[in-house]
Amino acid sequence: MTDYKEEQTQELEALESIYPDELKVIATSPYGAFELHIVSQKEEYGDEDSEEASVTIKFSYTEKYPDEVPIMEITDSENLEDDQLNELLDMLHSQANENLGMAMVFTLVSAIQEELTTLMEQSKQRKVEAEEKKKRAEEELERKKFEGTRVTIENFLAWKTKFDAEMAELNKNRNDNEIARSKLTGKELFLQDASMMESDIQLLQEGESVEVDESLFQDMDDLDIGDDELAGVDD
Repeated sequence: MTDYKEEQTQELEALESIYPDELKVIATSPYGAFELHIVSQKEEYGDEDSEEASVTIKFSYTEKYPDEVPIMEITDSENLEDDQLNELLDMLHSQANENLGMAMVFTLVSAIQEELTTLMEQSKQRKVEAEEKKKRAEEELERKKFEGTRVTIENFLAWKTKFDAEMAELNKNRNDNEIARSKLTGKELFLQDASMMESDIQLLQEGESVEVDESLFQDMDDLDIGDDELAGVDD
């Protein structure tokens, strides 16, 4: 007949020697109960400041342990989500059923520690990928600032249609202005050209002298101009 109580006592003593700082005995009667604090392992050459995951699991022996699965519950955790904790419990029960008939707590603790380490490595990898994705997005945004709009057949044809319409309107306005200008009299053209008036006024204000070529008038005596014609000029 199996002495379950003896087997439980021996296992608990062995666990206390293996985990002197991590194990806390809660009860010894009628059956043993204790808590074990389990922490994920860091990579051998990993970042010393990297996050750790941890759980505190309460194990309670039953009357016929190890031929029965011990009662297990997670009483505390760090850096783990609820769904991850549920997965850990499912794994614990699966491992316990595979090890029925033998002292199994050490095996279960080792499996939990390995799973915690895997979870932290996955979490670290997700963070790295998220940072890389963010960096690529920022680089792409910065590149687009200097890239301008990519030319396609569609946007080129749209631009050309708009450009041709603007040029046609510009040419039409220019032609209308030329036609209207050609219909003006000399006086109207003169009045429209303010620059001509301003230049003449400025010339008079400055009192500039105008040189006359007297040679142009040397042959005036030879011209047959009557007194009446000269009188008309004086008038």
